[in-house]
Amino acid sequence: MTAASTAARIDITDRETIDSESRNPNAAPQGDRDKAKKGTLKRMLKYIFHYKWRMFFVIVSILVSAAAQAGSSLFLQQLIDKYILPLVGKPNPVWTPLIQALILMGILYAFGVLSAWLYNYLLVGVEQGVMKSIRDDMFEHMQTLPISFFDTHEHGDVMSRYTNDTDTLRQAISQSLPQMFSSAVTALAALISMLYLSVPYAVFVLVFTGLLMLLIQVLVSRSGRYFVKQQKELGDVNAFVEEAVNGQKVVKVFNHEDAMQADFDRRNESLYNASASANTYGNVLMPVVNNMGYLLYVISAVLGGLATFYSWKNFGFSGQTVYTIGMIISLLTLSRSFVNPIGQVSQQFTMVMMALAGASRIFALMDAEPEQDTGTVTLVNVELASDGRTMTETNRVTGHWAWKREASDDGTRSREAAKKLSPKAAKIADEAHEEAITSPDGRLTLLRGDVRFTDVTFGYDPKKPVLHDITWFAKPGQKIALVGATGAGKTTITNLINRFYDIQEGMILYDGINVKGIKKPDLRRSLGIVLQDVNLFTGTVMDNIRYGKLDASDEECIEAAKLTNADSFIRMLPDGYNTVLSGDGSGLSQGQRQLISIARAAVANPPALILDEATSSIDTRTEEVVQAGMDNLMAGRTVFVIAHRLSTVRNSDVIMVLDHGRIIERGSHDELMAEHGEYYQLYTGSLELE
Repeated sequence: MTAASTAARIDITDRETIDSESRNPNAAPQGDRDKAKKGTLKRMLKYIFHYKWRMFFVIVSILVSAAAQAGSSLFLQQLIDKYILPLVGKPNPVWTPLIQALILMGILYAFGVLSAWLYNYLLVGVEQGVMKSIRDDMFEHMQTLPISFFDTHEHGDVMSRYTNDTDTLRQAISQSLPQMFSSAVTALAALISMLYLSVPYAVFVLVFTGLLMLLIQVLVSRSGRYFVKQQKELGDVNAFVEEAVNGQKVVKVFNHEDAMQADFDRRNESLYNASASANTYGNVLMPVVNNMGYLLYVISAVLGGLATFYSWKNFGFSGQTVYTIGMIISLLTLSRSFVNPIGQVSQQFTMVMMALAGASRIFALMDAEPEQDTGTVTLVNVELASDGRTMTETNRVTGHWAWKREASDDGTRSREAAKKLSPKAAKIADEAHEEAITSPDGRLTLLRGDVRFTDVTFGYDPKKPVLHDITWFAKPGQKIALVGATGAGKTTITNLINRFYDIQEGMILYDGINVKGIKKPDLRRSLGIVLQDVNLFTGTVMDNIRYGKLDASDEECIEAAKLTNADSFIRMLPDGYNTVLSGDGSGLSQGQRQLISIARAAVANPPALILDEATSSIDTRTEEVVQAGMDNLMAGRTVFVIAHRLSTVRNSDVIMVLDHGRIIERGSHDELMAEHGEYYQLYTGSLELE
């Protein structure tokens, strides 16, 4: 995996590299990637028939178009036998009946053309409406998926579902499915017309078609398998290209162009082989059908000529008669109208299979297990009395927050759960409950930023724990630093506080409340995060700051920028706060991007803050400016700092040293230096962090 792909995901450096399917229940099963799932067509049709009235007129138009085509073929017999042949050889022929017949035939053709135009016109609205609904549903569901889904699915492959897979679905809705239905109706109408004129001839055509279908079945079965594989390989290529584009600087710095090219060529070769095989079988289908149709036409013409010459007896639904020239011409036309649609259905069937493969991938995303949230505790604004303990819920923004339990929860649930912990952890949990500021009825608890881990064990793969029996606490307003080598579990701890992942054992308490009982949106609203990898979105600088609080005014955003030392450089931009950023803020320096990220956290005004390597990728001079901005933001808040630069954590109230998922040291900078332990060796350079 390239460095670019690692940077494109939530920081996963603190976990072991494990198989995505083994650690994530949302990963698509192997069978889902190799073939279209059962029920996919049914789900597609539900989207299509959401436009039931349009589809009703589409079906009627197709039936009228097919009837007009079959009727015109039948009319040929009447035209030739009753209107053309009787005029042959007459000295003074009367043309009026023939002209009237031709006008009638023209009207019949006009109805067919009008019906074909109408159903194609209506299908455009259906096609685009279905695509919009599918993209809306897909994106809406994607917002409910857990971080683990995006950690275990390549971003380019997810994008491919919005583009390539939906495009194959669009083609199926606008072309393949209507063409299959139209061809099937046309073939049925032609068969009924042949039975009306001549049962023996219809039987002969059916036998010939049966042999043709055996050949078609072989071609379709092979092409369909490769079309499914083609969609999978296409998603793989898109994922790789997305990685390569995001990581171009890394590629060039390490002269990795040739290796990237070789990797791309390998993936592209797989796509080429799958596409070539699929289209080879798919493209040969119509020539085979057409040539078999010509063969049938020739055989029918020879037999028809003999039947007409020797006046062979004939019977059909219209009665007994002899073969005539007009009848043979009609039958020849009808045989083409019967065989060609069968070939068209077979050809479109391969396209439908490709669309089903794409739809299966789309529905696999829609079926991915959403993030579970069983929490009932919410975050509310409160008015705090002068005694610092009495609080009243209010709809007004007061700057004070409280956790609100549901009516049936008086605050004893977390206490009961804590009894199952070890004595040490149970004591810490009990202290958290005692120190929490709670209303007399037990329903409101003041949000202060008291965070405690008690007997916490966690692994991204439950069989491979990353954290082992972790117990620690952070009191309100404390600055807690987490240090340790890459993979020690630092970022994992912050991911657990946010409930990006849920722990397997133990309990995490937030102001004495089990975080599993807090609604995830409310929990995350109480925590501001500044990451090492800043994500800026296309829009103005003001929009990017307001991302932290969507209803924030311009004045609030500017105050947040001033607080974090971002205001001065923003005003120097071409349009100040209205400067439009694109490409993840590529026109800004890393320090400027980080300051906007800190301002974004500041405007949210969270009571607790997580700083994950926020200054590790900027120079020392810029770090001083950014650090000053962060210091302003950290004032009065509970702060968790992850840092490799130990100089940035000296002023922390508590420093915790982690090693392979265990806390091996805890204390202030001076205390840990006095112990001459792991932290002392790290700080003095006797031991490297990595």
